[in-house]
Amino acid sequence: MSRTDATADPLILTLAFEADTFARFDGLRRRHFPEAINLIPAHATLFHHLPGVQEPGVAETIASLARTQGPPEVAVTGLRFTGRGVAYVLESEALSGFRSRLASAFAGHLTEQDRQGWRPHVTVQNKVKPETARALHAALAQDFAPFRFAAPGLLLWRYLGGPWEERARFAFGAFS
Repeated sequence: MSRTDATADPLILTLAFEADTFARFDGLRRRHFPEAINLIPAHATLFHHLPGVQEPGVAETIASLARTQGPPEVAVTGLRFTGRGVAYVLESEALSGFRSRLASAFAGHLTEQDRQGWRPHVTVQNKVKPETARALHAALAQDFAPFRFAAPGLLLWRYLGGPWEERARFAFGAFS
């Protein structure tokens, strides 16, 4: 697909994972997400559509707020059956508070999807038959044990009509 103005493509903000947590989630996604449509790595989305035409300002806002937030601890508390997929449920008061501050900063630019209640999760399977998703949910639930990880930062992506292009990384906490 050709794009005459790539800056019109929206930006997506996701949570960065520490290496072990990323390997765990991405390994599950690679095994269980339909290969033909698995164009992006495992992720937890904070915002689905930030204004691409304002990328420098968006990046500066994210960077300045991320500097004020220590790495939030995130609890992986369970599994969610989504009807045609499976996701891991994430909980973090610190991360939810941080996302609320970002939502306030971007209030005039948020889509309806990003203004709705935020239910953080990592999807490891989607767009499969319901019986396939139910079977994976049951298999993963059988051995599930809650765990925690510290989120080191955030990733900003440009949506390219399917695949994403990484645009920036932001560390939580003061950095030089």
